[in-house]
Amino acid sequence: MPKTTHKVVVIGHKNPDTDSICSAIAYAELKNKTSNLVYEACRAGELNQETAFVLDKFDVRPPRMVTDINPKVRDVDYREVPGFSGNTSLRRAWQVMRDQKIDTLPIVDSDRELLGLITVKDIATANMDIFDRTVLAKSHTTYHNILETLDGTMLVGNENAVVDRGRILLGAANPETMESLMEPGDIVLLSNRYESQLCAIEMHASLIIVCQGAKVGKTIVKLADENDVAIMSVPMDTYAAAKLISQCAPISYYMTTKDIKKFTLVTPVDDVTRVMAKVRHRYFPILDEDGKYCGMLSRRNIINLRKPRVILVDHNEAMQAVEGYDKAEILEIIDHHRIGSIETSGPVYFRNQPVGCTATIVSQMYDEQNVEITPKTAGILLAAILSDTLVFRSPTCTPQDKKAAERLAKTAGVDVESFSEEMFEAGEKLDGKTTEEVFLQDFKVFMCGDIRFGVAQGNYMTDSNLRAAQALLTPYLPEALQKQSLEDLYVLLTDVPEEASTVLCAGHHAADMLTAAFGVKPEKDGTTVLAGVVSRKKQFIPKIMGAYQEL
Repeated sequence: MPKTTHKVVVIGHKNPDTDSICSAIAYAELKNKTSNLVYEACRAGELNQETAFVLDKFDVRPPRMVTDINPKVRDVDYREVPGFSGNTSLRRAWQVMRDQKIDTLPIVDSDRELLGLITVKDIATANMDIFDRTVLAKSHTTYHNILETLDGTMLVGNENAVVDRGRILLGAANPETMESLMEPGDIVLLSNRYESQLCAIEMHASLIIVCQGAKVGKTIVKLADENDVAIMSVPMDTYAAAKLISQCAPISYYMTTKDIKKFTLVTPVDDVTRVMAKVRHRYFPILDEDGKYCGMLSRRNIINLRKPRVILVDHNEAMQAVEGYDKAEILEIIDHHRIGSIETSGPVYFRNQPVGCTATIVSQMYDEQNVEITPKTAGILLAAILSDTLVFRSPTCTPQDKKAAERLAKTAGVDVESFSEEMFEAGEKLDGKTTEEVFLQDFKVFMCGDIRFGVAQGNYMTDSNLRAAQALLTPYLPEALQKQSLEDLYVLLTDVPEEASTVLCAGHHAADMLTAAFGVKPEKDGTTVLAGVVSRKKQFIPKIMGAYQEL
């Protein structure tokens, strides 16, 4: 539906980790408490098991998944033009078009299924076809339409009846002429002449329309009723009634039903623009997620499109951002990584601090805004810090992270050591996971010049789970390399207690880059063990980037 308030999407990177998800949730909550806009936390990929465990433990609903924020029809202020019944008269349709300044109306059934469209051109064409005297019968016009269009009153008959036969005739000056012109079932427009009215009844007209508001005698009413002839009284003269009567026909008779260009709420605006460039229609119907009609879209609506607004958390690399970010208005970036490749069309609020976790920054912002952190929010922020800093073992961890974690643990009512063990155990389980799911649970893509490479990481508390992940992922690397369109690929299997990482690699330069960056040669099984390396951000990426730059 058209938006009075467009939500601002708060979202982390693709293949989100716990920090990416939890920081988005917490920051959206903070913004909703301190701003007049409406903010929604979203995720750019599936939850990994660790994050799912955290959200479940603190009873926090997972954010909606959004993998593409390219503008869709639902982001456009389209017109909520109501759907019209196919029985609506041409006259009534034209009045609506005039009053609403629109040249196309949708025709729907009682269940909002789109049946067709009627345009001003269709109505103009119908009005020019003045010689079709059987149009009311062919279109099965209701008496109600005739009464509404001619502002009439039903004297004899049922206004819900339908015209199913006869021609439209303008009553002659005398009965003799009428007898030669009329056929049974005709619709006759008459004045107040008693003889003409009586003749029309005797000739078995289906409907007599008495013009100029003339009174109809009791005898005529009685005879009409006995002979099953309907009578209407209308205030206008016979000339005006004759001009308007063809406009009583239902719009379903003239509507367009074939090759209707329509869109759904999730149709990308780029696709809409391409269609509009090839079609001369001004308005296009929109269908909702159930395939039901919900509004009309015009070129003007597209021109006036408001870009989706987004806040990026825990990343500022174009390769890691949700699809369509470059078509959106980026309002803020909250991150703790190196300055990456995202460009903005204007100035934005960019907060980047050298701490171990985005959640630490978010918790600071709660304090700065004097907003109390709830136990649930404290719990998920704590989980993000423990995950990103490997329970303070990572070299990225700072005193600020530790201080924030201690305070959050107290608010959430949890013990850091026992909770972190639970969380990592839930995250490293491989049961029920596909190889691709294990690979993508924390995977990021980077660029160095023209070289595109990816780095995945998994953190393990036990050596058995680490070896199981290694056995699972090693044969998958060539496939992953191709699927992700990479030149090189690295997988860090981090032994948290031992503070070391086993690196799997594949690609054109990967093995040479590892040797150049860390001065170690691969083991016999092709893996490289990096003692003391646990942080992808601070220990692995800077050195591997340096090696690529030398290359």
